[in-house]
Amino acid sequence: MTDATMTDLIESIRGLVGANGILTGDDVSGRPDSWPPMGGCQAIAIVRPRNTDEVAAVLRLCHQHGQAVVTHGGVTGLVGGAKAGSSELVLSLERMNRIEPVDDVNRTVTVEAGAALQKVQEAAQAAGLLFPLDLGARGSATIGGNIATNAGGNGVIRYGMMREQLLGLEAVLADGTVISAMNNVIKNNTGYDLKHLFAGSEGTLGVITRAVLRLRPLPRSQSTALVAIDSFDKLGQFLRAMDSALGGTLSAFEVMWNDFYSLIIGDGSRHLAPLDSSHPFYVLLEATGGDAEKDPERFQDALQKAFDDGLAADAVVAQSKQQRNDLWQIRDDVEALFAKLFPPIAFDISLSIQRMDTYVREVRDRLARQWPDGKMVAFGHLGDGNIHLVISVGSMEEEAVHAVDKMVYELLGQHQGVISAEHGIGLVKRPFLHHSRSEEEIALMKTIKTAMDPKNILNPGKILDVTNQEKR
Repeated sequence: MTDATMTDLIESIRGLVGANGILTGDDVSGRPDSWPPMGGCQAIAIVRPRNTDEVAAVLRLCHQHGQAVVTHGGVTGLVGGAKAGSSELVLSLERMNRIEPVDDVNRTVTVEAGAALQKVQEAAQAAGLLFPLDLGARGSATIGGNIATNAGGNGVIRYGMMREQLLGLEAVLADGTVISAMNNVIKNNTGYDLKHLFAGSEGTLGVITRAVLRLRPLPRSQSTALVAIDSFDKLGQFLRAMDSALGGTLSAFEVMWNDFYSLIIGDGSRHLAPLDSSHPFYVLLEATGGDAEKDPERFQDALQKAFDDGLAADAVVAQSKQQRNDLWQIRDDVEALFAKLFPPIAFDISLSIQRMDTYVREVRDRLARQWPDGKMVAFGHLGDGNIHLVISVGSMEEEAVHAVDKMVYELLGQHQGVISAEHGIGLVKRPFLHHSRSEEEIALMKTIKTAMDPKNILNPGKILDVTNQEKR
């Protein structure tokens, strides 16, 4: 596209969204398009529509011109899914953040895609209900982004991934067609469940604009403990014992390897150490239920039984909401983690619990051989088979990052693991998709992509390497 044509396109878009609906120049480059921020956004412009009609009009115009579009939510992803090149437009949903009144009878809430996760949680809680998706970036991550990446987080062991919280959605296709599948009931077996095409698609099949979310009863009890475990074998046994003893109320089982716990606690200036750092594993355990009197007793009894059986070495139980928050802040302090391991290379993987300990040891050993000064920590949602590795080798040069990626994913493939549990594929993991998906699966994904976006204008290059079909 020539400069003159691009200028005309920008002015046409300005006419659709208004003067405040489009940013150019320093207003674009002053914004990040990755996390942690690695320089400013390189896009031609950032378009900020106010509603679905404006999204549809913008996409219709971009489709006519073959103009690539990258959708932005909270820009908290770690796989380059929001990276925009110098010839691409960004479509930011930041102004589409409305939350409709909660339907407390059907236990649903309808929200626009730009609504922050935390705002939705607060709206549900104000109505005496719970939106169970939760993750460390809750204050800035958006519902649209959560759907587009099929986010997981801390409560998957009980409530499932984002797909399980999604009843209906509205999305705009590449050509501006609006797909309104705003279903608000749990059971709907009327043909293809189209909302699941968009969940996990990372903006490559359409732009999610609104969603109907499923809410749950607000728990009347909440019991939280940090538990030290002295071996990985005991860790698995402890998970089974607590899940059984707590009778379906186990809502979080977050594991921190000693390297993570010791690094975050540090000298105690940021977090006081609730337990000493001599143990190989620490579990942040939480149960939520419906009986404020009996549930804490059952939680204490289950912990005591774990001690009696030799599964737990030490523990501290939160006695107040503040103590509970203090424990979670240790687990959620990704900002401190990335600062101490800067520049960080983050991994979000899944594999069977039986293979986790061996796999982490193999990665640690290989890292020490290839990068003697390299550092690594491990932590994650062990209860649902998801762990995070954060590695630093002192460089974010493409060659170094690719070498670390290759090491991590090749070893993971030997253990039949999955390269992305909840962060998505984006640009970063695309070269390694074959470790988790067969040739036939990838071919089918490409068929769906080219059918829905034949000009390849929606987040091109993310997840799949797809050629613009109309230029063949």
